[in-house]
Amino acid sequence: MIGAGKIKQYSNVLDKPLSKGKQEVSSSAFAFLFSELVQYNQTQVDNIAELERRLEDAGYAVGARVLELLCHRDKGNRRETRLLGILSFVHSTVWKVLFGKVADSLEKGTEHEDEYMISEKELLVNRSNDLGAELSLCCRFISIPKDMGTFNCGAFVAGIVRGVLDGAGFPAVVTAHFVPMEGQHRPRTTILIKFGEEVLRREARLG
Repeated sequence: MIGAGKIKQYSNVLDKPLSKGKQEVSSSAFAFLFSELVQYNQTQVDNIAELERRLEDAGYAVGARVLELLCHRDKGNRRETRLLGILSFVHSTVWKVLFGKVADSLEKGTEHEDEYMISEKELLVNRSNDLGAELSLCCRFISIPKDMGTFNCGAFVAGIVRGVLDGAGFPAVVTAHFVPMEGQHRPRTTILIKFGEEVLRREARLG
């Protein structure tokens, strides 16, 4: 047979390496699926806080699976054990897989030792459309009631980050916020990470 012996054979499908596959997903396809997710949950709640909580829970499940995939495919089942290591992993590796680039910034909070911030000027789920209108990517396809005008789709991404951190053994409260930028019409999206006390105690022991 032509090429016989040149292709490695696997007796079990579980032994096959995970392929990286296509690196990009159509933004239109994502917008459609994400809008369906938001619209469904919108019918189940009465306020913004509950809607954002539901999106965060959905993102959490995604984050847990992203962590498993990346650790198995790229890190040989090894996981980060230090605080700065896991933050760098989220800021760079996870962000690249999800959004095709590293996050714009990773900063430590100035008021609290347990707080860190990952910021994006144009987070995908909060990105304005090509005409520059004050509409997020999802809001181009979703009708948001006026009483939910401050709704932040970044809650979904906050959930993804929480899922990754929790699965890696770094429990944290993760929330999404709009932060005004000087000289800019649109605010940036900041993912605020507040680690649990046990994470800081462990980090102190490790030195």
